[in-house]
Amino acid sequence: MKKYLLLIAVLVVSLGAYAQKGKVTSALTMIEQGNLDKAKEALDQAMIDEKSKDWFNTYFAKGKLCQAVFKSDNQSFKTLCGTDPLGDAYAAYENAMELDPKGTVKKRIIANMIYNSLALDLYSQGGTQFEAKDFDGALKSFETQIKITESDNFAGAIDTGMYYNAGLAAVNSKKFDKAISYFNKCAEMQYMGITPYYQMYESYLGMGDTLKAEATLKSLPDKFPGDKSITLQLIDLYIKSGKNDEALKYLKVAKEADPTNYSLYFAEGIIYLNSNQYDDAITNLSKSIELKPDLYDSQYGLGAAYINKASDMFVKANDIMDVNKYNAAIEEAMNVFSKALPYMEKANELIPDDVYALRGLKELYYRLRMTDKYEAVKTKLDKIENQ
Repeated sequence: MKKYLLLIAVLVVSLGAYAQKGKVTSALTMIEQGNLDKAKEALDQAMIDEKSKDWFNTYFAKGKLCQAVFKSDNQSFKTLCGTDPLGDAYAAYENAMELDPKGTVKKRIIANMIYNSLALDLYSQGGTQFEAKDFDGALKSFETQIKITESDNFAGAIDTGMYYNAGLAAVNSKKFDKAISYFNKCAEMQYMGITPYYQMYESYLGMGDTLKAEATLKSLPDKFPGDKSITLQLIDLYIKSGKNDEALKYLKVAKEADPTNYSLYFAEGIIYLNSNQYDDAITNLSKSIELKPDLYDSQYGLGAAYINKASDMFVKANDIMDVNKYNAAIEEAMNVFSKALPYMEKANELIPDDVYALRGLKELYYRLRMTDKYEAVKTKLDKIENQ
C-alpha cells in the first residue's frame, strides 16, 4: 500500500511540473498566434513556479515574446516587456542558453536564425532612436546588435556599418572613448575610406585632446595620398587652436594645389583680419569674393577689414599735430572707410536680418552722413535687437 502511495505522490509531482512547463509550451503557441497578452499571463505563472522558473524553455519563450512585442503594431502590447523589449529578448535568450547544458536552445537559435532577426530589429530600433535624438538608447541598441553579430549564434556575414552607427551614437552621447574604438574598428576594416579617421579626429577634439587629433590627421597622407581634404582639416584644426603660422603654412600648400578654391582665401583672410593685418586680409578676402561673390562671410569679412583698417588710421591721425597733415590723414582714412560700404551692403542683401551687417551699415551710414539710410537701418536694427 505504501508503494502505491509513493507512486501516486511521484506521479502528482510529475504532473504538476508538466502542467507548469505546459504553460510555456502554450505561451509559445500563443506567441505564434499573436495572442501576446495571453502568452504573457502564461509565462508569468511559469516564471514564479519552482518547477519551471529556471527551465531554459521558459526564458526562450520570454525572448520570443519580447521580440514579438517589439514587432507588434498593437499598442496595448507595448508594455508587456518593459521599456526595452529587444534588450529583454536578448537577455532572455542568453539566459536560456546558459540554462541548457545540452545546447538545444543554441541549435534552435542558429537553425531558425533568431539572432539574425533580432540583430535586424535592433538595427531598426537604433535608427529610430537616433532620429529621435535618443542617442544613449541608440548606442545601447547598436552595441547589442554588435554583441549578437559577433557571437557564434549569428548565422551570417558581419555588417560593418553597425560599428559606424555605434560610433555616431557614441559621439552624440559624448562618449568619445567608445566612439574612437568603433571608428577605429571601421578603419581597420577599411569601411568608408577616410571618413572614420575624420570621426576619430572629431572625437579627440571632443575630448579636448588636440595632440591626438593632430596626430590622427598627420597620419593620413601616407594612408590616402593625394586626398586634398586632409590639408583642409589640418588648416581647420590649426585655426581652431590659434596656431596661425601652422595654418598659413598649410594654406599656402592648399592654394598651390587648388588655386580656385574660394574657401582657402577666405580662411587666410580671416586669419589676417583677426591678427590686425588688414592689407593681407583685404587681398585674400577680395580674391575669395572674386571666386564666389554670393558668400555672405567673405562680403562681411572684407567690409569689416576696411572698417577696422580705417579705424586704426583715424586713431593714428589723432596724434598728428600739423593741421594740413591731419586733414590729409583723415581724408585718406575716410576713403578707406567708404570702401567697406558696397561689401556691407552686399552682406546685408545676402542675409537681410543679420545684426552684424546691420551694425556695420549703421556705422558706415553715420560716418558717411547718409542720413536717410542711417535712420532706416537704425530702425530695423532696433526692432530686431528688441525682439
